[in-house]
Amino acid sequence: MLAYLAGTIPTALIIGRRVGSDPTREGSGNPGASNVYRLGGRRAGIMVGVIDMLKGAVPTAIALVIAGRPEAHAVWVAAVAGHVWPITRKLRGGKGVATAGGGGIVLGPVIGLACAVLFFGVVKFGRVAALGSLSIAIAYPIVSAIYGRPGWEVAVSAGVAALLVIRHQSNIRRMIGLEETSLKG
Repeated sequence: MLAYLAGTIPTALIIGRRVGSDPTREGSGNPGASNVYRLGGRRAGIMVGVIDMLKGAVPTAIALVIAGRPEAHAVWVAAVAGHVWPITRKLRGGKGVATAGGGGIVLGPVIGLACAVLFFGVVKFGRVAALGSLSIAIAYPIVSAIYGRPGWEVAVSAGVAALLVIRHQSNIRRMIGLEETSLKG
């Protein structure tokens, strides 16, 4: 429950308003790091991304130390669910990538860091954050399986990946139509 509540912290709204924007009403309308980056600049976008990663990483790390891997995976899913479906915002949240990434790095540091490198590489060359997000969502469970993680862990990460892909349906439609907004700078 606490991990879910941590996930509901509206980072993009807080930082977006500090830089004079409301990411739920401007840009893509998504309360996430990419939209804040486009609206408020690099620094604001990075702040949202890092804090959203911590929303996944901190609860997952605490659960991992206190209770073990199965419970940490449950906490990871809860934190992502809190970000995606926050009760405080009528279940209208972000896409969950940074929060999922934070928990993913805690649960599989090598896998998570490899996915982070993949994300930044895809974004640097493709200039589309959603493409980077989809790349790591798909890569994480595949790399987990290759790395030899137990089947249940791969299944949980595949479930998180499926959620991220579903949350990116509008981005996928725009990418297919060559209308997706690119990142600048």
